[in-house]
Amino acid sequence: MTISAALPAAETVIDWSAALTRAAIHGGIAVGVAIALHFVIFAVANRATRFSASEVDDLVFARLRRPVLFLMVAVAISVAAEGNALIAKAWHIAGRFVEPALFGWVLFTLVKAFAAALEARTATYEDEMAARSRRTRIAIFSRTAGFVIVFITVALVLFGIPAVRSIGTTLLASAGVISLAFGVAAQPALKSLIAGIQIAITEPIRIGDYVVVEGENGRVEDIRLSYVVIRTADERRVIVPTAKFLDGSFQNWTRAGGGINGSVVLPIKPGHPIQPMREAYEALLAANPDWDKRTGSLQVAEVQVGSVELKLVMSAAGPTALARLRPAMREAMLEWLRENMPHALCDQA
Repeated sequence: MTISAALPAAETVIDWSAALTRAAIHGGIAVGVAIALHFVIFAVANRATRFSASEVDDLVFARLRRPVLFLMVAVAISVAAEGNALIAKAWHIAGRFVEPALFGWVLFTLVKAFAAALEARTATYEDEMAARSRRTRIAIFSRTAGFVIVFITVALVLFGIPAVRSIGTTLLASAGVISLAFGVAAQPALKSLIAGIQIAITEPIRIGDYVVVEGENGRVEDIRLSYVVIRTADERRVIVPTAKFLDGSFQNWTRAGGGINGSVVLPIKPGHPIQPMREAYEALLAANPDWDKRTGSLQVAEVQVGSVELKLVMSAAGPTALARLRPAMREAMLEWLRENMPHALCDQA
């Protein structure tokens, strides 16, 4: 066989070249129109958002700009495929993967954008409890919707592969056994997913709550579908499964709001007047900015042979403020006793 016989004829090459050229021109025009249309739409949208005082519109459009661009390009190529056989042949293969992936990307971005916009609005809430409750629900429901979108998108992309589609058809024929096996294997994941949704509805904890779980205490920093992140006072992150908050007991110090109470025990020698100490404590407490003015009193907690225990009761808006207030008031009262009643201090104080 000669080399000339193996090569395609000149007319065939010219036909191929002409077909490729027409496909490139049609595709280029379609992509150019899509990009231009995208530019015009978002330019008009950006101009419209300038007349809005809210930053929510800017946030949503900024996140949707890129996925919408790729989706519009894909739609333009799909339209061009209607009038060009070569583009149609190529798009028939690629479109099965590209189209569901792009639609899933747009929906996922849309959910996250609206979640971010709704969460940004909670910054204007005057009620802190309502704001934390809203942020918790937004976080859990948006992540649940994102998980569902990703799962369906991946399934659609995989079913675009003929081999995977045939395997899926075979598995569906034995759906009873597969469903049972899948249910057993996915039980922990489904339990965590249901627990996350239940936490969003019943709200035993919220983002920002101060909780105590298995001896660890700290703020709820984030609530995921499968776990909860707790930030301790020493900046550690404790990871607790969401099901733990439904299956077991835990302490939530900020569940009902209204602040938190605490106390400090101060021993003194017996035989000294209590009223001057009470007046001094109330004055020192009123001068401390961490006191929320709900509860503040000096009580005689216990009387022993060699000492009298004074209980300094105080309240603060939250655990962090209380953690600052307690040692500050202990130190302030010790200083006052040292200056005004030095003989009242016990050796153990």
